[in-house]
Amino acid sequence: MRLFWKLFCSMVLITALACSLGGYVLINAQFRTGFDREVTALYEENDLLRYALAQEVHRGAPLQDRRDLADVIQNLSITTGTRTVSLRVCDGNGLTVGGSGVLPMESARLISQLPDDARGWELCTVGERVYLHAASPMTFEERTLYLENCREVTLLFAQRQEQYQAFFYLMLVVTAAVGILSFVVASVILRPLYQLSSATKRMAAGKLDRRVPVRGDDEMGRLSADFNAMADRMETQVYALTDAAQRQEDFVNSFAHEIKTPLTSIIGYADLLRSRDMTEEQLRMNANYIFSEGRRMEALSRKLMDLIVIEKQDFTRRSIPMDKFLYRIGGALRPVMEGQGIQFAVRAQRANIFIEPDLMETVCMNLLDNARKAVGPDGAILLEGIVTENWYCVRVTDNGKGIPSEELGRITEAFYMVDKSRARAQGGAGLGLAVCKKIVDLHKGRIEFQSVEGKGTMAMVWLQKGVVE
Repeated sequence: MRLFWKLFCSMVLITALACSLGGYVLINAQFRTGFDREVTALYEENDLLRYALAQEVHRGAPLQDRRDLADVIQNLSITTGTRTVSLRVCDGNGLTVGGSGVLPMESARLISQLPDDARGWELCTVGERVYLHAASPMTFEERTLYLENCREVTLLFAQRQEQYQAFFYLMLVVTAAVGILSFVVASVILRPLYQLSSATKRMAAGKLDRRVPVRGDDEMGRLSADFNAMADRMETQVYALTDAAQRQEDFVNSFAHEIKTPLTSIIGYADLLRSRDMTEEQLRMNANYIFSEGRRMEALSRKLMDLIVIEKQDFTRRSIPMDKFLYRIGGALRPVMEGQGIQFAVRAQRANIFIEPDLMETVCMNLLDNARKAVGPDGAILLEGIVTENWYCVRVTDNGKGIPSEELGRITEAFYMVDKSRARAQGGAGLGLAVCKKIVDLHKGRIEFQSVEGKGTMAMVWLQKGVVE
């Protein structure tokens, strides 16, 4: 059974049971009050008859036998309200001594059930009428007689039956109204669940952008908020996985392309050398092509090994004076820079940082080599070491071609090259910055780039500070 129908039926059933029980208790409480009032009136009439009979007996001539008592009883008449009270006097065997009016029930059953010297009552049904029948003991000539009277309570029982019927029809109306109201309330209460179910189905179908409205701070509201938080996280993770899968696919495609290009050149030039007679100049030129493409494949293989080895390497960092470290790297590259007409300068502040020097030298060499390739004749490159409160920043600034803003976020991906033709012409494979990022991540630092196309690029490596001497 669906939750809606469970909730609907529960609300209707609970309301019907509660109202039925309440109505039953109320009607019976009212009936019991009226019934007790009739019993009290019955006893009051019996007491009144006893008193009147005693007065008649003592006021008249002394009674000689039961016939005289019967005459007194027959002439006794008491009126209460609009009715005359009937009475009967009988002995212990239920035989009538005398009476006034008519009592439709027999005496023997009630009298036989009375304790000694105690009065009592019974409920009798005669035809379609219901009576309260009372009897109380009295002494006459040393004999015990019983004075009986009755009250008709048919109307009381009829009223209760009418109330039951009226309440039954009222319950039908109330149940129908409660059913309609329960249907509306259940629909409103369960609407967030329907929305959650719909959103879940859409997410299962791959539409991860579906969210549910959060109404209020009750359990449904909190459930909706939790669902939205879960959906947000799931969407982020799925997009991240999708992006990672796309990056892997791009990596494989780029790797295949990078390997295929030099292999095609090597095979082509080797085939020329093998199949044709050539001059010494042509042989030298073809061999040079084969050599340069082989060197490019060698560089590609070395970079790939760097990526694999760096990720699995367990290395030990040690405290290195960064000013000396950077000046040494600058000294090694200065002849190359000056040979190309590049203005190269190094400025480094003194601080000891915990690094693995060989790996960090690879980072600096890659950044400086990228800057060298980006600047033209009369270009300028600055290598800096800057101390901040919690970090040491290695910064490489150039005034070269710059990087488009839409490509800054991808330059550390493997095989990604901003200018592919220029990079391949200069022996690049698009792996240098990917290696740099891996190394910086292993040092628990971060690498950032700022660039303006046509004006230059600034690369910054942030390393956690060590002990400052």
